[in-house]
Amino acid sequence: MNTLLLPWRFLQSLSWSGRLGLLVSLFWLLMALFGTALAPHSIDDIGGGPLMGGLTPENLLGTDYLGRDMLSRILYGAKFSIGLALSAALLASLVGTLLALLAAVTGRWLEELLGRINDALLVLPGKVLSLMIVAVFGSSLPMLVLTAVFTYWPGAFRIAFAMASSLRSMDYVRASRLRGESRWYIAIHDILPNMVHPMLTDFGLRFVYIVLLLSGLSFLGLGVQPPYADWGTLVRENMQGLLDGSPAVLMPALAIASLTIGANLFIDSLQAMRPMTLVKEGA
Repeated sequence: MNTLLLPWRFLQSLSWSGRLGLLVSLFWLLMALFGTALAPHSIDDIGGGPLMGGLTPENLLGTDYLGRDMLSRILYGAKFSIGLALSAALLASLVGTLLALLAAVTGRWLEELLGRINDALLVLPGKVLSLMIVAVFGSSLPMLVLTAVFTYWPGAFRIAFAMASSLRSMDYVRASRLRGESRWYIAIHDILPNMVHPMLTDFGLRFVYIVLLLSGLSFLGLGVQPPYADWGTLVRENMQGLLDGSPAVLMPALAIASLTIGANLFIDSLQAMRPMTLVKEGA
């Protein structure tokens, strides 16, 4: 029964804006998972509606520059905008956290090496670095994910290492060392549990950054390529309708804005909560 009450208690602990942000984020996550099944038209449907058409019962979000249904295009695009960003954010946070744990529990030389590499990567402007990587290696879907991971794992490493380096001096960590526990036991069982809440918050921020990064690359024509399209691609394709206020350019922009604002509201509410750390008793 206590397990069933945990989601409700978590929801009650959020502010009203955090609940709204969670609701918006969950909505778009569900659209990314099941949106293609709900889309009224297939991705190959070239459409029979008017070019840059308005909102009608047949086309609830209007039509694009080829007469295709924008609701279907946005639902199909959610799979790429959210799926790619979520995959890249998970990998970036995982790589940064694991390298930070490795640096915190091993010798000084590895800590210095990883720290210098991280500092060098942080100096480079992230968006410029992404443009260079995509321009050299192409914009396939796996390359877009790797580009985002390479751009954002240094930030995750910096935050994770700051926490790990402070936790490794705690009494219960020293007690584990005196008992002869291995370095990875200390990292996984003693240090990592106390980093979960802050790193989840950081993961949410990186997800928002990567959504904007990939949308920006697609807007420049360097992101998801036809016949597929993410939300940034949809904005670029229909830019000619901007002066007329066409839904074809406004709706994907609103989708990007609603996702990023909703995720930020949820993350801000998480940051205001008391960290749910699992501090152990000292031996």
